[in-house]
Amino acid sequence: MIELLFTLDDGYVEPLKVALLSIYLNNQEDSFRIWLIHQSLSKQTIQKINHMCDQFNFEFNAIKIEGSQWGNAPTEKRYPKEMYFRLLAGDYLPAFLKKVLYIDPDTLIINTLRPLWEKDLEGKMLAAASHVGLVDVTTPLNKLRLDLDHPYYNSGVLLIDLELARHNIHWQDISDILDKYGKFALLPDQDVLNYLYGDDILWIPEEYWNYDARFYHSYYARSKGEYDIHWVMKNTSILHFCGQPKPWNEKHSNRFTPLYLTYQNMLRFYN
Repeated sequence: MIELLFTLDDGYVEPLKVALLSIYLNNQEDSFRIWLIHQSLSKQTIQKINHMCDQFNFEFNAIKIEGSQWGNAPTEKRYPKEMYFRLLAGDYLPAFLKKVLYIDPDTLIINTLRPLWEKDLEGKMLAAASHVGLVDVTTPLNKLRLDLDHPYYNSGVLLIDLELARHNIHWQDISDILDKYGKFALLPDQDVLNYLYGDDILWIPEEYWNYDARFYHSYYARSKGEYDIHWVMKNTSILHFCGQPKPWNEKHSNRFTPLYLTYQNMLRFYN
């Protein structure tokens, strides 16, 4: 069974449903247990998500936490408090879980997740991808800004060794960093992840496991034409709709918008 983790507020419930549908349709040979960590979702909302998981034959567990400890964490509409919950997944999830795959809800899963789930972490605590683009400008900037000697990893997809996380990730360390650097953070939870734990992350290729849907032309150019749309549909597993606007908003328009809207429209058969 593949253990999947999501953390979100009311603003991402509908995208979560789209992501779950895409997982169901493109991973028919696997079984899943869905873990949802939240602080404010209503019982009615949880019941609706549970109903959808029942239709997909997914096990579903919602864990409500009291999030006041994150009071010093910088937040805004696009970066709610819930984004931090993944950092303490080891504390929030049951002790019997040994690992979990966290995925942002603004994604489509268009191929199997099994190879990532079975990935050997080689002794590392986490696996994640870095988004470098055609001209890698942001990684050097983030490395300089945070004084990093490793790639700047995207926190939208994380394979987490929970046993190591329980041993190595501590609330006090996170709190100290938020107190010291929180007001300077550009991507708050991601900055914390990279600053504190970046040396304990195994790099995985973004083209397969965290494809930034904004940059099709960059991937195409970097691969000298190999990573065309046919390659993506055959090889990419996680298509990530990073940044703004999101594909469920009318202003979103790129090569992958119609694909997202197709899955969104199919939800009417399952709600």
